[in-house]
Amino acid sequence: MSRRVPLEGSFAAAEAAKMADVDVVAAYPITPQTHIIERMAEFINNGELNAAFVPVESEHSAMSACWGASGAGARTFTATASQGFFLMHEVLYFVAGMRLPVVMAVSNRAVGPPANIWGDYSDAMSATYTGWIQAFAANNQEIFDMTLAAFRIAEDKRVLLPFMVHMDGFTLSHVTEAVVLPEQEEVDAFMKPYVHPYVYDTDNPCSYGYVSSPALYAEGKKAQDIGLRESVAVIKEVWKEFGDKFGRYYNPIDSYKTDGAKTLLMVTGALSETAKVAVDKKRDEGMSIGVLTLHLWRPFPFEDLYEAVSGAENLIVFDRAPTLGGPTGPIIGEVKAALFGKRNDMKVAGIIGGMCGRNLEVEEFEEVIDRGLEICRTGVQEMVETVGIRG
Repeated sequence: MSRRVPLEGSFAAAEAAKMADVDVVAAYPITPQTHIIERMAEFINNGELNAAFVPVESEHSAMSACWGASGAGARTFTATASQGFFLMHEVLYFVAGMRLPVVMAVSNRAVGPPANIWGDYSDAMSATYTGWIQAFAANNQEIFDMTLAAFRIAEDKRVLLPFMVHMDGFTLSHVTEAVVLPEQEEVDAFMKPYVHPYVYDTDNPCSYGYVSSPALYAEGKKAQDIGLRESVAVIKEVWKEFGDKFGRYYNPIDSYKTDGAKTLLMVTGALSETAKVAVDKKRDEGMSIGVLTLHLWRPFPFEDLYEAVSGAENLIVFDRAPTLGGPTGPIIGEVKAALFGKRNDMKVAGIIGGMCGRNLEVEEFEEVIDRGLEICRTGVQEMVETVGIRG
């Protein structure tokens, strides 16, 4: 029987990894990720989890240790944030390219300079092209659920790809909410053993990650891209199975009051819940508007996007990271590219805000909606539209 307990987001991720019965945890502390790994170390030290804890000297070493552990057949977990995430960056490509199902929790944090510890998605967006599956949680319950399901998805033989679950630094990682936890027996019935078909075996030595020539590189990357794109079907399948078992369903793009809505506001992560309140107010005023919550960032859910915007006229996309020197935010750029040739009639606006943990109240999301609709009506948008910037 499930139980409702108060958990901060960091502890929700750790609980999911513990209940998934991970074998190896390798990590290096960095704010606001540290609580996750401290809790994992506590579980292992107290005998609540039979796993190896590998304290390393850097995040680069942490992901390298995860690479070896996962390749050797161990269910592997880690966590990081911001600058530490960047220190891992080189190894992220290798873990994905080697098709190793490492699961990582990322407490998203703005990157310096200026030096800071507060949350936005600058770190998450830097991993867009690494080959990892990336999902965003909007609350602590979603952190637990998505982290648990991530092991099933990543380790599925049809996938065999690493999976990172993003949570808003401090806004979720350090805030306590009620989280429904299933019984261990229920989790055990949901999980499946991790059996990699090409596990590292010293008795049967083989070459992995060999040097390639130009004659083979493109073919390898194409195969990797196909594998990542085809994982969408497995992600949906596992999230459906998770919902059937635990009563909470997730989709690559979730909809809120979108039936018949002429205008849609797309938001990612914790601020999607604030956006829903703003949309409720706008609907009370007679506006035809709904919210799309983007859960799955990579692989990008093209078909789900086309279905979600069907019938709508305007789409306002809210980003929480800049693309310095670029024309707009990262998500709006991807959405426009995805819609090109499919919905050329749809008017799309992009707004950036909530950077470095700057709080956005309901009234400011109303401003996002109003400005977005103005852009859609006039077709005139500044190179980079921002909200909540002083001066």
